[in-house]
Amino acid sequence: MSAPVVIVGSGLAGFGVARELRRLDPEVALVILSRDHGGFYSKPMLSNALASGKTATSLVMKSPPQMAAELVAQVRPHTAVEAIDTAQRHLTLSDGSTLAYRDLVLALGADPIPAGLQGTAANQVLSVNDLDDYATFSERLVGISRVVILGAGLIGCEFANDLLNCGVTPVVLDPGSAPLSRLLPPQAGNRFGARLEAAGVKFKWGVTAKAVDTIDGSPELRVTLNNGAQCQAGLVLSAIGLRPRVDLARAAGLHVGRGVITNARLETSAEHVYAVGDCAEVQGHNLPYVMPLMNQARALAATLAGTPTAVVYPAMPVTVKTPACPTVVCVPPPDSTGIWQVEVTDEAVDARNLDAQGRLLGFALLGRATVLKQSLAVQVSGLLS
Repeated sequence: MSAPVVIVGSGLAGFGVARELRRLDPEVALVILSRDHGGFYSKPMLSNALASGKTATSLVMKSPPQMAAELVAQVRPHTAVEAIDTAQRHLTLSDGSTLAYRDLVLALGADPIPAGLQGTAANQVLSVNDLDDYATFSERLVGISRVVILGAGLIGCEFANDLLNCGVTPVVLDPGSAPLSRLLPPQAGNRFGARLEAAGVKFKWGVTAKAVDTIDGSPELRVTLNNGAQCQAGLVLSAIGLRPRVDLARAAGLHVGRGVITNARLETSAEHVYAVGDCAEVQGHNLPYVMPLMNQARALAATLAGTPTAVVYPAMPVTVKTPACPTVVCVPPPDSTGIWQVEVTDEAVDARNLDAQGRLLGFALLGRATVLKQSLAVQVSGLLS
């Protein structure tokens, strides 16, 4: 029997490749290794699951045996990869055994960036990056009325909006001056922040957390800011960003940068080894969103099924899950020099990034302007085409 295609990671990227490959090739042997429970769930749902009453258990759509049956594959939960031998094409697993592969797909994901906090309760600061994290977070929320969130980016703002719907007051700390500063132009960011503030989110701008300490005789935590000010909360959630998991790839001698470096066919610097999802840096782009990884999954499945295929990134707008201010953003290419043209009304913000020739490079739509998403997306050139 020939060696299987082995996928390391059971998130949307890993299972996405598996589904697409099985659709194209019903015969190839397939093994999926998961360092956690191995069930299928949608990670993007974690930041708006509280308001809908979802528990960690109810977020799991299919168990490992169900996924194994659906994919005609081995799904091996709680199985970590300790080392990759790209010359011999085999893996050393956490139980000491080895596993040969025909082709290897790294869908390793990303880890929360450490907050670097001091204080007696620094180890109590939570991040929500997977289902186990969400279970801990939701359990710790019981009886809490105030949560400090570190970071006013996409995840921080989505969690803040979700907490409002549970009767919890979120206090968001950020060194910038407006939320979603990497996604929105200032006018749109200011409107977005104002809408969330009107809904009950409290922002503190130009500050970061320095320390988190317990308070004698109180279940509350004390957060000390870099300007010396203090605030209290029952829980502190860090949402300052993610860092692609590259240690395993680096130890195997693969080229890594921000993520595991690949070409447009998702090939790493080692033959028969590919990378997808949050851990991958594809042609210089690391895009931790659903649409890029689904495009990657389709392209890589075709390659693994015998038709070498480059990934294509069309315009991929991101919908921000903040009902207090419906928002869609299509970020301009990082090396572009467009200028934002912004129209603001009481009910909408329509911001368009245009180059010198008037071509649309990206956009940000708030409120009622979100209905323009599809009509504008077709006007934006893809990032990889």
